[in-house]
Amino acid sequence: MAGHVAKPRTKQAAKDQAAKAKSRRKLIHFGVAFVVLVTTIWAMVFLLGPGPNSDTGETRYFMVEDGDVMSRIGGRLKEEGLVNSAVGFRLAVLLSGTSGTLKTGEYEIPSRATPGQIVKILIRGEGVKRMIVFPEGWSVNQIYTRLNANPYLTGELPPPPPEGSLNPSTYPFQRGDSRASLVKQMQASHKTLLDALWLQRAPDLPFNNKNEALILASIVEKETGLTEERPRVAAVFVNRLRAGMKLQSDPTIIYGITKGAPLGRKIFKSDLENPHAWNTYVISGLPPTPIANPGKDAIKAVLNPPKTRELFFVADGTGGHAFAETYGEHQKNVARWRAWRAYQESNKAITQGGK
Repeated sequence: MAGHVAKPRTKQAAKDQAAKAKSRRKLIHFGVAFVVLVTTIWAMVFLLGPGPNSDTGETRYFMVEDGDVMSRIGGRLKEEGLVNSAVGFRLAVLLSGTSGTLKTGEYEIPSRATPGQIVKILIRGEGVKRMIVFPEGWSVNQIYTRLNANPYLTGELPPPPPEGSLNPSTYPFQRGDSRASLVKQMQASHKTLLDALWLQRAPDLPFNNKNEALILASIVEKETGLTEERPRVAAVFVNRLRAGMKLQSDPTIIYGITKGAPLGRKIFKSDLENPHAWNTYVISGLPPTPIANPGKDAIKAVLNPPKTRELFFVADGTGGHAFAETYGEHQKNVARWRAWRAYQESNKAITQGGK
């Protein structure tokens, strides 16, 4: 039996078969490349796109703690929904070329921020600036109460400084700042202010040093909340000191009772006669310490009071005061004040009775 002999392929057939094989390989390569491309695009979008909480449209806050490493920051960003992946955040850091330069602080992260944008925010180090306000005329106790109540400050407060040694103002701070550092800042600001104003004082004032000026400024601060009245009130007290008259300031009575907290009631006759060290109805001259932390305007008023002959003032019922040079004029002003107050109280009684 004769053996089977295969027909030899023609050159054209071989070429066609090779072309088909090459086409299949190209198709396979294209398919693989397409899958890789799609996967890469998806991965980049997922890793470097906005986090899962981006659809809320809300600005979020993120804290970089002192000592945080990159992996911890990425993990917390993922936990808080600000990035899709901690790996994506680290990839964004690497792409930025600034690995290891993220700064501690609290940061505002806008809605739909990408990991790359978040990296730029953390690199710039422009943390959220919060504000804490201390009104002029507050005591150290009141200031310490506000510092303690602020949830963004950290650490214990130092022992209370002397009354009047803190500059009441608005202070910026970042979350995590210490309460002690803010107190130190307020003390430094006060010293700078008082030193500068002391150099600009008028001659022949009836007190001998900065502390005495500060004591009088604290009384002026508590006597009126009107900036334009402070120089005139200061002049009255300066005139009284020069004349050897008692200051007779109601806020000094209150401070001796409450150490700066509101009294919560009217001043009684027994309060006027209470012989504590701050009662300027009893003592002559200045009390032993300031009764509050005065602001810049009160200190300036005391160090450069206008030249007047006024020795008395009393509330006028409009938020300001009526001033007088003589006791007789003062008594008329007091009578008008009492009549106004009686009228207000009677109207209040009528209104309450009609309810």
